[in-house]
Amino acid sequence: MATPHHYIYPFVELLASASIVVVGFLLSPFSEEHCRSTMAPKKGGKVTSVLVKKKEKVVNPLFEKRSKQFGIGGALPPKKDLTRFVKWPKVVRIQRKRRILKQRLKVPPTLNQFTKTLDKNLATSLFKLLLKYRPEDKAAKKERLLKRAQAEAEGKSSDLKKPIVVKYGLNHVTYLVEQSKAQLVVIAHDVDPIELVVWLPALCRKMEIPYCIVKGKSRLGTIVHKKNAAVLCLTTVKNEDKLEFSKILEAIKANFNDKYDEYRKKWGGGIMGSKSQAKTKAKERVLAKEAAQRMT
Repeated sequence: MATPHHYIYPFVELLASASIVVVGFLLSPFSEEHCRSTMAPKKGGKVTSVLVKKKEKVVNPLFEKRSKQFGIGGALPPKKDLTRFVKWPKVVRIQRKRRILKQRLKVPPTLNQFTKTLDKNLATSLFKLLLKYRPEDKAAKKERLLKRAQAEAEGKSSDLKKPIVVKYGLNHVTYLVEQSKAQLVVIAHDVDPIELVVWLPALCRKMEIPYCIVKGKSRLGTIVHKKNAAVLCLTTVKNEDKLEFSKILEAIKANFNDKYDEYRKKWGGGIMGSKSQAKTKAKERVLAKEAAQRMT
């Protein structure tokens, strides 16, 4: 009777012979590596580049390399932008703080009207007109008076009259307004302290005299040969400028005298910073979201 070993042994021998054949094939000259080595090279292949030697930097042995020490008492550090660390002058700091306070706090209408200045185009035409009536400087006035005195000494009638000029000075302009001699009053928006001119728009409106608020007391000062001027005034103009002057007066009346009641009731300020506005918007979003959830 045949045992199980009689069936297993022939099968094992068959497997062993098959493995020998496979190993022999792999080691034969027809293996994959052998085929790759014997195959013709592919056309259009990349040509290996020849290695280029880096040029060595020539160092002079006479000069010793010394690394900088940036500690205390050592080398100066490299230059950088120090704008953030600059301590600004006290005047600049006060100006900036005042500007921020005017934005944050509530500004009464009497002070807020000085933020409503004349528009650029109208201001340009106004200043062109004012430059025609600049006051005489000392040399021109001295020369005019000298010629007038010489003419009077010779017994001749002098035609050198006092020219038509811009009037300036707060007390002088106030007197001209009270006497209804002023035809136009120009007020600077940045007078310090503002209490000097805060009452002048009301006086001009009461006396029915056109007034306007323009930017820059220094700009007004240049017209009258001064550093600054709070107020300027025109009492009359030449015949050739009357048409232009009347047009400017109409525009100024429409922007200031006719809008006085509107400016008298309008408060200013109350503008918060970017961080505060962002927090307020975030709270509003949360409240809106909660309200929407309640509705659903």
